[in-house]
Amino acid sequence: MLLSTLKQIGIDEKQAKIYLACLELGETTIKEIAKKAELKRTTIYDFIDEMTNNGYLKQTVEGKKKKYIAVSPEELEIIIKKRESLLAQIMPMLNSMSNVDRVKPKVWFYNGTEGLKEVYSDTLKYSGEILAIGGEDTIRVLGKDWIMSYIEKRKKKNIPCRGIVAKSEFIEQGFTSKDQEQFRTSKLIDAKKYPFPIEINIYGYQRIFLVSAREQMAIIIEAQQIYKAMKSFFELLWDNLPEISKKPQKFDNSEF
Repeated sequence: MLLSTLKQIGIDEKQAKIYLACLELGETTIKEIAKKAELKRTTIYDFIDEMTNNGYLKQTVEGKKKKYIAVSPEELEIIIKKRESLLAQIMPMLNSMSNVDRVKPKVWFYNGTEGLKEVYSDTLKYSGEILAIGGEDTIRVLGKDWIMSYIEKRKKKNIPCRGIVAKSEFIEQGFTSKDQEQFRTSKLIDAKKYPFPIEINIYGYQRIFLVSAREQMAIIIEAQQIYKAMKSFFELLWDNLPEISKKPQKFDNSEF
């Protein structure tokens, strides 16, 4: 079981056998590793330097004899998590390098409140800023508790957000007044003059979602050219909207 699990997380089978042998033996020699792992010494020599460089093993010298010791399981977990973190950091660059022009745009449809939640959760799979346009409908439909939970997850993943939001007392009191603590910058539009019954998120370097909370339906589009156009549209609006006034405002807390 241990061997198969180590293989599943990306460690070569023979390296996994060497690591487990070292873990059980403690500080040990190549001869002892070969015997415990049931591998030829030449095989051990083929892998030992690579495993040391990868951080799976540590090398010590006793006289003229080299000995090896496995890192603790906790250290192994840290090494694997660092690899995952490094991959997450370069994912946007890898995606931007891919020849998306040869790939047809992709569209996914979602229904019901669980579908809406799935669409919002999709934004947390990508690094980089989220650009959002919307109002209070989604908060009303999914509930403030769920939205606050989503915001906390976004903060933990260090994903900033800029939002253009239809102005209302509900929005100003519960959200835009807390922009700094919620890792967000907002600008407001006149809800009566520019009603915005859907929400749009632009994220993930080539993804856009459209959510109609009242109709409980949503669409995710993955298409780089549409993404670029929507991002430009957002920036145009953003640049022409004023900053939110910092003056303290009094609200009736009954709605919260």
